[in-house]
Amino acid sequence: MRKTALFTSLALILGAAPALAADDPNATPDEVVTKVNEAVQYLNAKGLAGFSDFNNNKDARWVWKDSYVFVYSCRDNVMLGHPLRPDMVGKPILQMKDDKDHLLFQDMCKAGANKDGGWVEYWWPKPGEAKASRKISYVHSAEVSFKPDIQVGAGIYDDKMSVEDLNKMAAQAKQPRKDAP
Repeated sequence: MRKTALFTSLALILGAAPALAADDPNATPDEVVTKVNEAVQYLNAKGLAGFSDFNNNKDARWVWKDSYVFVYSCRDNVMLGHPLRPDMVGKPILQMKDDKDHLLFQDMCKAGANKDGGWVEYWWPKPGEAKASRKISYVHSAEVSFKPDIQVGAGIYDDKMSVEDLNKMAAQAKQPRKDAP
């Protein structure tokens, strides 16, 4: 009888786990990598006309939970798309500093140029907040209409995860699965 009750309880808990994860208001690293990769593919297909889909639209598919996808050009030193901060679009980015005086977009440009993209740590306010929090963004290059310097990013607000662990996770996500047919 106890074993049956234990298995029933375990089944209920495990069955509820996906629902609990769906209710989490914070974006996960997996969601961020997936959204960035989707945005890269979207811009590859749509071209320059796709930039406007990332601008000033907090209800778009590029905004979810506490995260959003942004688009920028390293060579042209400009923000091309930002759904929550339209004031940044068209502005220079390479000299932009976070609250700890860190040139965040210079690191993003380096990380995004890697074959698998990369994660960058910096301090940035959460949507709707004034105080900066630790943010780690995954960035990846996207060739858009023969412009190879375009990069796409999105991030998580997290105090514990390391950039090294997140980079390993992103590289593993690109590896073909051994159990796939």
